[in-house]
Amino acid sequence: MMADLGTDLKVIVGPPGLAARDGSGLDLLSINGLPLGARHAFDLARIDGRENLAQALILRLLTPVGALGPLGHAAYGCRLTELIGGAKTAGSRALCKAHVLAAVAQEPRVEDKAVEFAFDPASEGPSEFRFTLTVRPRTGAPDVTLDLAVTL
Repeated sequence: MMADLGTDLKVIVGPPGLAARDGSGLDLLSINGLPLGARHAFDLARIDGRENLAQALILRLLTPVGALGPLGHAAYGCRLTELIGGAKTAGSRALCKAHVLAAVAQEPRVEDKAVEFAFDPASEGPSEFRFTLTVRPRTGAPDVTLDLAVTL
């Protein structure tokens, strides 16, 4: 059942749950942490199953809609970048949630509606939103939960 969620290169370095709030970079690293092009023999890290789905969701949320248009994927991504530079208001919080849920609805490996979406205002900085998102894979695999921070 894990293969149903796909296999890809690991491009987000972080804990097994791939929580984005750890500030992990998006640089492609080898399995032993050496940057590509290093003079050492290394293997690229692979990721599959639920971790691959978590990574795919994070990348979708961090990619501006239209960024992959030249590659034929104009609708891929999320509108979260539209919040950058804006004020932290109830309206921008509602837009953040709407943008995230709209992007999740486009991911074919998960149910159209999120199982849970909850902000964590107590842990937020003055110019960020923090939230937990839980989605249900269509394969019947256990739910996948992401903790993310969006800087305004």
